[in-house]
Amino acid sequence: MIANGKKLSTLLATLAMVLLAVPASAERIKDLASVGGVRNNQLIGYGLVVGLNGTGDRTTQAKFTIQTLRNMLEQLGITIPPGTNLQLNNIAAVVVSTDLPAFAKPGQTIDVTVSSIANAESLRGGTLLMTPLKGINGSVYAIAQGNLVVGGLGASGNDGSSVTINIPSVGRIPNGATVEREVPMRFAQGSTLALNLHRADFTTATRLAEGINAFVGDGTARPRDATTVDVLAPADPGQRTTFLSMLENLSIDPGEAPARVIINSRTGTVVISTHVRVTPAAVAHGSLVVTITEDYDVSQPAPFTRNGRTVITPDSQVDVEQQGSYMFLFEPGVDLNEIVQAVNNVGAAPGDLVAILEALREAGALRAELVVI
Repeated sequence: MIANGKKLSTLLATLAMVLLAVPASAERIKDLASVGGVRNNQLIGYGLVVGLNGTGDRTTQAKFTIQTLRNMLEQLGITIPPGTNLQLNNIAAVVVSTDLPAFAKPGQTIDVTVSSIANAESLRGGTLLMTPLKGINGSVYAIAQGNLVVGGLGASGNDGSSVTINIPSVGRIPNGATVEREVPMRFAQGSTLALNLHRADFTTATRLAEGINAFVGDGTARPRDATTVDVLAPADPGQRTTFLSMLENLSIDPGEAPARVIINSRTGTVVISTHVRVTPAAVAHGSLVVTITEDYDVSQPAPFTRNGRTVITPDSQVDVEQQGSYMFLFEPGVDLNEIVQAVNNVGAAPGDLVAILEALREAGALRAELVVI
């Protein structure tokens, strides 16, 4: 564990030499893992956007918009006489959402997204009134207000025709919310830090712990499971920050991804990872094409025939064509390049490739996990 600034300086110098000797295939720890407890927090709020050019809520249907306006005016000391029928189209009820970054301090500003929740046609040109943003515990952590930036555009004619570009009912306010309260973090608590891998892998977790121990000292890091590595850290928050800065810039060789074939059933996209292997198997693939052509003939009676009449008769032609069926052989230990080359040689489309891979899996020849999304 780091105990003083002198040792930190020595580690920084050692880190510089280590980084110069990093292999090209290595990745930084900061790209592979995140610090446990250091995370964003989602905030949400309900408010009003005003100043719209007739594109706001149709208040005859969105009753809660008028109710919100009445409540706001009452808080400002303005009382609307009972029974007053407000017909407004320049306001809109909205939901304001944002992510509060880790370690955000009071007074800092963050971007917010403003989304219509009623039937407003567009929020372009509107202004969001002061809206408290709350966390999952109900506490207010930020206050949002400002002019909206809307990327969408909508236009309509009297005949009912309309044109919409992007989404005009959603906008953003850069730096539109001011942080009012800090979210407590466990970063400086305890004697250890938890590094959580973005993708669980036993090999990567083991190599991450070994890399930290080789740089700092044996016993500093210990893998807890396939996702988490516990690291001893200084108790002082400043030293802990410097220590973590050093660790996240270390590079290690992550474990290789498992053999997997990903198939998108909607788009036909097929992704095959590097370690996919095929045991000996022979594959034949072909398709049957049936073409039906409909035509019509006209049957007319002979000239000067008194009882004859013109008749239209259908003429159907059915052609059946068996396209070329190709067979190719997979030798033992075939890798990704050979699989792609074999499929390309027979001219298989993405849909055909899916059928081939599924058949190989059913035959037990595909040494990979087949995932359909």
